[in-house]
Amino acid sequence: MVSATRAAHEIEVTAESLQEDLARLEIQKQALERELAAVAAHLDSVQRALSALTVLMAEPSGRRAAEQPEQAEADTPVVAPAARTARKQSAPRQAEPTQKEKPAASSHAEADESRSYGALTEQILEYFAGIGDAEVRARDVAAALGRDTDSGSINAVRSTLDRLVGTSRVRRAGRGLYRAQKS
Repeated sequence: MVSATRAAHEIEVTAESLQEDLARLEIQKQALERELAAVAAHLDSVQRALSALTVLMAEPSGRRAAEQPEQAEADTPVVAPAARTARKQSAPRQAEPTQKEKPAASSHAEADESRSYGALTEQILEYFAGIGDAEVRARDVAAALGRDTDSGSINAVRSTLDRLVGTSRVRRAGRGLYRAQKS
């Protein structure tokens, strides 16, 4: 009788443990799906940027594509990877785009990237606008945004903070500390 009660208790404890594991795994699955969506969006933007650069390299002067990027993208045929490789090997290397032509391709890639990561960036900037001149850690920002469920989500916040430091929209206040950029 005692062993039957003990066995029932062990089964109950095991079931509770499995319920907790299930809840934790569901949260982790959602975080990984968000991260996968962000990677897929970034992949799409890189493919678009590469396509735009391919158009610039294929043009004799590169100017037409730089002056009319929308038309150049519409004129670009979809090329299979094997055909791209063959075209790269047979086509002579074009001259580097001039300084005037580079911003068009660069701004196109930046626009795609801001579309991919804009929501998190805006959330972080709103957070910093609300906290004033306080120094915070990436983990604290992630917690405030509800993105502290796993290390991948926290690292996404940390990476975004580092990009914002690079664009002078947020300051690094010390090792692992961030502060709003003074206006």
